[in-house]
Amino acid sequence: MIRYQLVCNKNHDFEGWFRDSAAYDTQAKKGLLVCPTCNSKRVTKAPMAPAVSKKGELAEAAAKAKAVREWVTNVRQHVEKNAEYVGERFPDEARAIHYGDAKERQIYGEASLEDARELVDEGVPVAPLPSLPRADS
Repeated sequence: MIRYQLVCNKNHDFEGWFRDSAAYDTQAKKGLLVCPTCNSKRVTKAPMAPAVSKKGELAEAAAKAKAVREWVTNVRQHVEKNAEYVGERFPDEARAIHYGDAKERQIYGEASLEDARELVDEGVPVAPLPSLPRADS
């Protein structure tokens, strides 16, 4: 894995993790990199000084990454076990539950970024479900 410091055209800094430099290049060329602050797709690598690992830092980073991966997996499994999957009907179902037009229950499903923003603006309590990147990405 390689970590790059990234910056969008509005000067928002953030970091991105990639399998290797080729993975970054491929995603950048396809326009798949998006600023998490403003959603700009005009993202480039920021100038970075090379990082030299001290003894033990790599093992510590790997342990932290494993812990995060386990946490994400556990959260996802908990939601899938305890909530109803409503697929692309998620925005409509979430609204119906929020406004009392449908039975109160835990749901999860699919929503576009625009749909999610509209739900938040309406005061509908929603949150993204964490997921892990595919092993081949």
